[in-house]
Amino acid sequence: MKKENVKYGAYVQILKEELVPAMGCTEPIALAYAAAKAREVLGVKPDTVKIGASGSIIKNVKSVIVPNTDHLKGIPAAAAAGIIAGKPEKELEVIAEVSQEQIEEMKDFLKNTDISVEYVDNGITFDIIVTETKGESSATVRIANYHTNIVLIEKDGQVLFEEKVEGEKEEGLTDRSLLNMKDILDFAETVDIEDVREVIGRQIRYNTAIAQEGLKGNYGANIGSVLLEMEGDNIRVRAKAMAAAGSDARMNGCELPVIINSGSGNQGMTCSLPVIEYAKELNSGEEKLYRALTLSNLVAIHQKTGIGRLSAYCGAVCAGAAAGAGIAYLHGGGYEEIAHTVVNALAIVSGIVCDGAKASCAAKIASSVEAGILGYNMYKCGQQFYAGDGIVTKGVDETIKNIGRLGKEGMRETNVEIIDIMVGEGCK
Repeated sequence: MKKENVKYGAYVQILKEELVPAMGCTEPIALAYAAAKAREVLGVKPDTVKIGASGSIIKNVKSVIVPNTDHLKGIPAAAAAGIIAGKPEKELEVIAEVSQEQIEEMKDFLKNTDISVEYVDNGITFDIIVTETKGESSATVRIANYHTNIVLIEKDGQVLFEEKVEGEKEEGLTDRSLLNMKDILDFAETVDIEDVREVIGRQIRYNTAIAQEGLKGNYGANIGSVLLEMEGDNIRVRAKAMAAAGSDARMNGCELPVIINSGSGNQGMTCSLPVIEYAKELNSGEEKLYRALTLSNLVAIHQKTGIGRLSAYCGAVCAGAAAGAGIAYLHGGGYEEIAHTVVNALAIVSGIVCDGAKASCAAKIASSVEAGILGYNMYKCGQQFYAGDGIVTKGVDETIKNIGRLGKEGMRETNVEIIDIMVGEGCK
């Protein structure tokens, strides 16, 4: 793909938009960001906080530990962290720098402040509305459709900033409909490495660091360590274990940042860490690794475009299939190998549901990476799933469209039921 091609510039920009650092699970961090921004607008520490959140936000914040809070969990904790210690200019690293005094202040704030949470349904999956009040003064901040997309800032009833929310469009971001598998591979094979060096290099450093911490520490169910103990340390196991260990740490309070993909740190780790491990094993070299990661990241984004940021369809499935594509590329695979790897992987694990961010995400990641590796090895052995086998249809892009339909439309009611199970009928 030539640099003059409009898709070349778009693909570089998409990587820059998606592969950004985040501290902790991105939904509670988005909530902390909104709360920090509202505090900044209000100008003082509030004595009342009202939080409105869509069901998928409630689901994804309920059970995950907020980093830099001494293991506090939940929506009020995320908001308190943003209000007390947040630096809104740092966006998804809003609570990356927190002192012990601020942690104690958060705990005191939670005990002594009226913080209410209500379910809101404005017809979009991703919706956060934070209103903070002090005496007669108030400030409201709304984030919609993706994690840093502030669409409303209001103070004392006066609108300071507003962008119209038109359904689930991601206004302000590069058009993801330009993505398709053939062009993604063409771009990955021909991109000037200097154009992606910063974002891909940062992903390698950040995600490797948190995965190593996950293997060393005691986080959640320690899925990464369990895999190595159970199956040994061959490359297939290491690929799964590193991705799982990163999630172990991230879901359970580790204060290291990750580079996300499609708004998710788990997805960012899943589509990168297995590829990094295989590149080491195969002595692929830096350039080949950067191209493989460019491929896997864009394949993950391509799949998530149709599904949306949040869904009852587990995003690790898409990222695991994307990791399989990167691994196939490292082994010398071309379009046929990569396309069949993705289709095979999606056929295997597309039934995994998202029931919020928590420790078991690491195990789902391991299963998804296993499916990606199996999908590639099926093709190597002359085996594949064919059009008409369930949701599989002719052509990888058409199968990805089916996945988008399944994740966005087909699992809408599933998402409602999952939320009801997790947090009660009041969220319907």
